[in-house]
Amino acid sequence: MATASDSPSEAPSQHSRGPGAALIVVLVLAVLASGSFAAYALNHRSPATTNLIRVTGIPSNISTATANLMALSPVPARPAPNFTLTDQNGHTLSLSSFRGRAVILEFMDPHCVDICPLVAQEYVDAYHDLGAAASKVVFVAINVNQYFASVTNMKTFSTEHSLTTIPSWHFFTGTSAALHAAWHDYNIEVIAKNPRSDIIHTSALYIIDAKGRERFLAAPVVDHRASGAAFLPTNTLTAWGRGIATLARDVLN
Repeated sequence: MATASDSPSEAPSQHSRGPGAALIVVLVLAVLASGSFAAYALNHRSPATTNLIRVTGIPSNISTATANLMALSPVPARPAPNFTLTDQNGHTLSLSSFRGRAVILEFMDPHCVDICPLVAQEYVDAYHDLGAAASKVVFVAINVNQYFASVTNMKTFSTEHSLTTIPSWHFFTGTSAALHAAWHDYNIEVIAKNPRSDIIHTSALYIIDAKGRERFLAAPVVDHRASGAAFLPTNTLTAWGRGIATLARDVLN
C-alpha cells in the first residue's frame, strides 16, 4: 500500500464531479502540491482526526458520528460513469448491468496489506447487516494495481479476505487502458512507480443507486499500530459496515 517515500512525477488530470466530490478533489490537489506526505495522508486519515460537522443532505438515519467517520458527502444524482471490466471469476460485466440494484463501489489493490483488507472487512460486515435486502445490493471494487491485474490476483485477494462469501461481490480488473479510464472517470489518483513499489491511491467509496446514479461519496479510514501494521478498532469496522448497509438501503428506491 502507500508509503511516505513515494512521490508523484506526473499525476493524471482530475475532473470535477460537483460539490459533493469537493473533498476528494481538494485532497488530490494537495497530493500534487505537497508530494508524498499529502498522498500518504489521503489514504491514512485517522478516525480520531474527524470533527463532528454534519454535511447537509446526509440521511437522517445516519448519525453525525457515522457521517463524520465515513467523511460522507452527498453528490449530485447523475449517472455514474459506466465501465466494462472482468471480475475475479473471469466474467466480463458492465456497471450498467447492475441496474435495479444499489452498487457499493470502491477501488482496491489486490497486493495491499494496509487499508484495502479493512475495507474488505467492512464490505463483509455490510453484507451481513443488510439481511433480506442483501440480494438488492452489489459490492464492487476496481483494481488500482496495473502490475497485479490478472483475474487470479483478484480471486486470491477475494478469497483471502472472505469477499467470496458475498454472492454479489465483483473485483474487477482489465487492461491498463481500461483501468486508467475507470480511475480517471471516478477521480482516483494512482501513483505506482514500478512493480516493486507500494501503490498510493485515493481511497474513495461511491454509493450508486438502483437507477445507476451516484448518490454519496465516502472516504475509508485506517489507523496504525506502533509496529506500523494497519488496523481499525472493531467498533469502527462495525460502524462502517452498518453505515454502508444503511446507505445502500436508502438508495434502493
